[in-house]
Amino acid sequence: MATNSSTAQACPAFMKATSNGVFQGDNPIDFALPLAILQIVIVVLLTRLLAYLLRPLRQPRVIAEVIGGIMLGPSLLGRSKGFLDAVFPKKSLTVLETLANLGLLFFLFLAGLEIDTKSLRNTGKKALGIALAGISLPFALGIGSSFVLRATISKGVDSVAFLIFMGVALSITAFPVLARILAELKLLTTEIGRLAMSAAAVNDVAAWILLALAIALSGSGTSPLVSLWVFLAGCAFVVIASCIIPPVFRWIARRCHEGEPIEETYICATLAVVLVCGFITDAIGIHSMFGAFVVGVLIPKEGPFAGALVEKVEDLVSGLFLPLYFVASGLKTNVATIQGAQSWGLLVLVTFTACFGKIVGTLGVSLAFKIPMREAVALGFLMNTKGLVELIVLNIGKDRKVLNDQTFAIMVLMALFTTFITTPIVMAVYKPARRSKKEGEYKHRTVERDNKNTQLRILTCFHGAGSIPSIINLLEASRGIEKGEGLCVYALHLRELSERSSAILMVHKVRKNGMPFWNRSMNNADQVVVAFQAFQQLSRVNVRPMTAISSMSDIHEDICTTAARKRASIVILPFHKHQQLDGSLETTRGDYRWVNRRVLVEAPCSVGIFVDRGLGGSSQVSAQDVSYSVVVLFFGGRDDREALAYGLRMAEHPGISLTIFWFVTSPERVGEITRVEVNSNNNNENGKNIKSDEEVMSEIRKKSSVDESVKLVEKRVENAVVDVRSAIEEMRRSNLFLVGRMPGGEIALAIRENSECAELGPVGSLLISAESPTKASVLVIQQYNGDGTAPDLASAGSVLDTD
Repeated sequence: MATNSSTAQACPAFMKATSNGVFQGDNPIDFALPLAILQIVIVVLLTRLLAYLLRPLRQPRVIAEVIGGIMLGPSLLGRSKGFLDAVFPKKSLTVLETLANLGLLFFLFLAGLEIDTKSLRNTGKKALGIALAGISLPFALGIGSSFVLRATISKGVDSVAFLIFMGVALSITAFPVLARILAELKLLTTEIGRLAMSAAAVNDVAAWILLALAIALSGSGTSPLVSLWVFLAGCAFVVIASCIIPPVFRWIARRCHEGEPIEETYICATLAVVLVCGFITDAIGIHSMFGAFVVGVLIPKEGPFAGALVEKVEDLVSGLFLPLYFVASGLKTNVATIQGAQSWGLLVLVTFTACFGKIVGTLGVSLAFKIPMREAVALGFLMNTKGLVELIVLNIGKDRKVLNDQTFAIMVLMALFTTFITTPIVMAVYKPARRSKKEGEYKHRTVERDNKNTQLRILTCFHGAGSIPSIINLLEASRGIEKGEGLCVYALHLRELSERSSAILMVHKVRKNGMPFWNRSMNNADQVVVAFQAFQQLSRVNVRPMTAISSMSDIHEDICTTAARKRASIVILPFHKHQQLDGSLETTRGDYRWVNRRVLVEAPCSVGIFVDRGLGGSSQVSAQDVSYSVVVLFFGGRDDREALAYGLRMAEHPGISLTIFWFVTSPERVGEITRVEVNSNNNNENGKNIKSDEEVMSEIRKKSSVDESVKLVEKRVENAVVDVRSAIEEMRRSNLFLVGRMPGGEIALAIRENSECAELGPVGSLLISAESPTKASVLVIQQYNGDGTAPDLASAGSVLDTD
């Protein structure tokens, strides 16, 4: 009976794939497919919830996934036998681990795509020295700690394989996790970031070689020759793959052109090659994921093909299948096995050894290369980052009986702790300068200025290629005439940093092309860069395309820092709503509105928000074909004067006619309106007196009498809302309206209660409302006031409005 019982436990009952349904008496979770679906849903929901909770601590998602796996295992929820038997019964583990390893196979293929072999070949002496020190010292200490573990809790294991597994586990640096931490902390393009990325890439490749050796030595064969044959066969596979895969995929890459869809045949063929190479390495006796990783490394990264591969594969793999691997790992992790002073002492020993080896090894070499102490310490902690590769090593060691339950749990907790402490310690130790403090060199923070011949610097931001034609048409209209120092434009493409593998491909562009963003390159076929290069050649405007990669929570810092570094006079941001085919405006992403609000509060210069309704149509308009009617609605105050200054510059363009509506209180209504001084400060950012509204309009009156392109209309107001709407109705066929965000004066105060969108102000909200008679584009401008606040938006940073 005992024998039959043990046999039944070793061979769980067979599970059918699908059920006949509850109405025919079947329980869906007794069948493989419904149970797998339930497991995936539980895992995804739990890990995403944990990732959301850990986001304020700026932890990478892998931390949430590891913790989620441990929580579902015997350490927490799995302690309930009812939960474990219902959701993760033993008979389902084969299907679960098969799906998990399939996801792991393709994830390691994506991880290989993230590694740029050209960058590896060009690794400098500093990075190479740091990488070697970050591998050798932890590896030696790992071997040393393995003797202690074998003498206490790991008795009887294969000595050679155990030594190598411990050495590899302590010497690993997780390249994908490190890249995301660096990007999150704005360190990618600093010296420390470049060194860490280069050293981690070398470390990653070395770790895979050592892991292959460890797997070969951990085989169950009795003869040492078996391990030798496994290792030699693995080396032969790498050599043959290196000769075949790169030329084939270079041939494919040459047939894939930027901006065109990639043929399905090429994608399917690539995925088939990944599976075949995984089968070969599994047959050799290494692991199927090793073959997938090699394919990813060997595929050329030039051209759009590698990026298209990532986009096709990453969401399904990272979102659904890979979390199952963390559950499979968590089901093997039982923290309860760490009991007594000895076990906890060993956990402290292993954690201390891992941190000491990485940090001290990196620190010593960094100081030898004369890297400052604070940067060297930060570099040491960055190189101590663990991640998925660490779990892979530990799981393989567990499956091959090299690591027992207690050792496995200790090593998983060590990896979790070392990665968790990385971000807060690096933030505490190393804080690079965020913004230049040379205020004296940065004079022109507004468009309004005494000397009109000085260069106007514009930082324009955009999220995608769809808005580029309108932005270019706006810039063409803003260039005025060729006098003085002209116009200089910085076009900043805002890209969100995510946990996706495609983010790492963007990261490589950052590292290759500039600080803190990548600038235009003739070798780059990006359609955004090509569009701005064409505009520069045709209009003779100095345009510098760049890209910023950040999380949505702090991308406003990149915008403001870039504006200060480039000494921009105005930042132009896209509105968070886009025009639909029926002319209505629809929100694309609510967090874009949050970004705009933060920039309005923190920008070091004036800010404009551009509501694009197809300025100039869907294509770029050449200079000689420009024919726009621009309207400025002037009520008074600093923001309106800034909008007026921008409009007057546009009026210098030969294809633009400017109409200025000056709203003044009707004499009959003066006594009925309470006068409120909204903008009483008449000093600019340099402390000099600026002109009053009346002085400005007096000059406009003189200018309109001699300049046919400028027309001044003085509008007497009796009913504020009705008369403003009447003026808009009169100019409804215009192409562009320029307005101040917070206009001053009594009339503007009367319509402020109608403001629906705080970042556009009352007049901007009126122009884009559904009842507005015009469908023209709108540019709402806020003048820099020098005190770091924006009226009505001082607390906007903590509130995300999803309207």
